[in-house]
Amino acid sequence: MTQINALIDIVETSHVLTGRDCEKYSSDWFKLHPFTPLAVVRPANVHQVSEIVKWANSEKIAVVPMGGNTGLADGTFAEGALVLSLERMNAIREIRSDARLAVVEAGVILSDLHEAAEEHDFIFPMTFGARGSAMIGGMLSTNAGGSNVLRYGNTRDLCLGIEVVLPNGEIMEMMSELHKDNSGYNLKHLMIGAEGTLGIITAAVLRLMPQPRAYATAMLGVPSLDAALSILNALQSATGGSVEAYEYMPRFYIEKYAAHFADRQLPFPIQYEVNILVEVATTAEDLPAADDTGQTRLSARFEEILADQLQSGAILDAVVAQNDTQRAQMWHLRESAAEVTVAQKPLVNHDIAVPLDKVAVFLDRMQDRLAALDPRAETIVVSHLGDGNIHYPVWPKSLDPQTHAAITEAVEDVVLELGGSFSAEHGIGRSKLPSMARRKNPVAVAVMRQIKQALDPNNILNPGKVIPPQNAKDS
Repeated sequence: MTQINALIDIVETSHVLTGRDCEKYSSDWFKLHPFTPLAVVRPANVHQVSEIVKWANSEKIAVVPMGGNTGLADGTFAEGALVLSLERMNAIREIRSDARLAVVEAGVILSDLHEAAEEHDFIFPMTFGARGSAMIGGMLSTNAGGSNVLRYGNTRDLCLGIEVVLPNGEIMEMMSELHKDNSGYNLKHLMIGAEGTLGIITAAVLRLMPQPRAYATAMLGVPSLDAALSILNALQSATGGSVEAYEYMPRFYIEKYAAHFADRQLPFPIQYEVNILVEVATTAEDLPAADDTGQTRLSARFEEILADQLQSGAILDAVVAQNDTQRAQMWHLRESAAEVTVAQKPLVNHDIAVPLDKVAVFLDRMQDRLAALDPRAETIVVSHLGDGNIHYPVWPKSLDPQTHAAITEAVEDVVLELGGSFSAEHGIGRSKLPSMARRKNPVAVAVMRQIKQALDPNNILNPGKVIPPQNAKDS
């Protein structure tokens, strides 16, 4: 009670949760790793965060920051630790149209920022399925990706400045609005992607982009992934790099989606082995103009390009969205991947990246490797094909944990052969610590440990995440 009273002195009784009130904050998104936190504390501002962290550091109590808790790498596990929820720090402080930026607190939900930006005729272009609950602080802490990375980059690329509470409770104010600043080490980038192990991000300055005046969206059935990549390059050339999303879904995923969402209409009457969701957008004033039929010039040009590809045989079939409802239906197909994936257990999840022209090679090699390890295993693959990011969840038939570990090591082997990364956009958390120990350059891991020790000598901020313990290759 002494510890709880100390927290109450900082944030008041109603914002210190214990016992059953902590249930919402006591598991990862997958619900695979439940935990019992010491308490959940919900500060209202950066000064309260600072005081909480100062107290925790003096008491050597672990603090696990939590945003929307939509992560997929077990990065918020907090057994016996203090969960620090940023949900009350949810103000969009300002949107500055001339500078094309938004100043926001870490607890702002992504979809709320989307709506606020749209009111000023801008977009914050980061988007993914969990946008209705994911928070800006968590996105920055994991350097989240999403469907529009192809055109706009990761979260890191959309951030100009941040405010961070360090492990000793000091506030590091780096709320820069500058696009260029070479004044020493880039501490902003050190904190982005660190998953709350080096500091707690409490606010950020984010870049906004002009609201596209028109979209053109289609589902494509194509003969192969190699053909899909050629189509992407052709579309980029023909549209001046206006492709916003290029998402791959194989036939098996489409079938599982149809079984999970029986009331949803599929884009094609027959199923193709390779399905692509493509979207292009324009901010140019002339392309949104519509003809007598209501079709925009962008859509007309888009359909011309697809027609040429159909005639050449590069595309087997195409359905172009004719309205916002059809566009939303196509996006629902792709953005339901997480829900479809977790519908079956056991699950061995992977989030990898390879060069764009090696996606098909990875999938072919892994098919052979997986068959040797677990002949009846199934893969529920989807991919941000435009940036080489493959989500490769496996539904093994074997219940043997050693087989599951062998599958992950096989994925790592193939990724390494192709010059890729075992972690593309979901972060490391706890789930990828063995991969970090096995595959990350040991000198790089040693440098990470030194940085962690220098900034957080008491190891209170999100301990046990990102950096593997020494001698942990087989853990």
